[in-house]
Amino acid sequence: MSSNIFTGTIPALMTPCTADRKPDFDALVRKGKELIQIGMSAVVYCGSMGDWPLLTEAERQEGVARLVAAGIPTIVGTGAVNSREAVSHAAHAAKVGAHGLMVIPRVLSRGASPAAQEAHFAAILEAAPTLPAVIYNSPYYGFATRAELFFKLRRKYANLIGFKEFGGAADMRYAAEHITSQDKDVILMAGVDTQVVHGFVNCGATGAITGIGNALPREVLQLVELSKKAAKGDAVARRRALELSEALNVLSSFDEGTDLVLYYKHLMVLGGDQEYALHFYETDALSEAQRNYAETQYTLFRQWYANWSAQQSAV
Repeated sequence: MSSNIFTGTIPALMTPCTADRKPDFDALVRKGKELIQIGMSAVVYCGSMGDWPLLTEAERQEGVARLVAAGIPTIVGTGAVNSREAVSHAAHAAKVGAHGLMVIPRVLSRGASPAAQEAHFAAILEAAPTLPAVIYNSPYYGFATRAELFFKLRRKYANLIGFKEFGGAADMRYAAEHITSQDKDVILMAGVDTQVVHGFVNCGATGAITGIGNALPREVLQLVELSKKAAKGDAVARRRALELSEALNVLSSFDEGTDLVLYYKHLMVLGGDQEYALHFYETDALSEAQRNYAETQYTLFRQWYANWSAQQSAV
């Protein structure tokens, strides 16, 4: 089972809205193509960044089908409030020719039960046995997948090839220390923007799934490339990766909060992508203070990055 789809830098696409607050699939495909042309290796749709809880099954599957039909390497999120819907998304992904699955835990109903989660994961993996899959570990889903359950599933399902970690530094280290270091064929994806350098350098990540990369794709691609070099012992690359990561830290930290989609859509608008101005619910909006803070930090980063890049070029 190839793991190529889970290497490189992969943005978790947001869902743009039309004027009547419906999914704008034309804009979704345009953005997916643009990000691939810039250098992203694939896209994820529909994870939490894509607002999966706010979309119908049909809307989610139309977005997936449109991305795949456009020739965009697509990893499909299986988030759902029940296993039946999650299986439907996995089966649909395989049917339309998607390239991978991001297997999200069962939520709300028996979400803390290891037995229920095992059955949930197994049903998804069985529904699309030809698609390489990673389990998405996140504290926000209320369930931590540990090594025992991961390898129990992997022994039965060859398409389970890796782990996407959305927790903090300690969670990333756990994944490296107890999961990926146990089997050299299991890959680790850095799944939170504040932990990219740590993920590659200290934890052996092979790729990054990014939120801020939607708004600052070239900068995040550079961060990942520097992190890859740093992981091979390049001291200069490590210093530069840490500098870039620190400068990005506030914008990256939006990835860790409940308003992540609101923040990143706003940053997209600041960058000229007006189709991201709306949310599905009119009441989903940043406060004026949040907008001001995001705009100040975005401007500061752009100014810093221009100066920093010029210094690096001069060297």
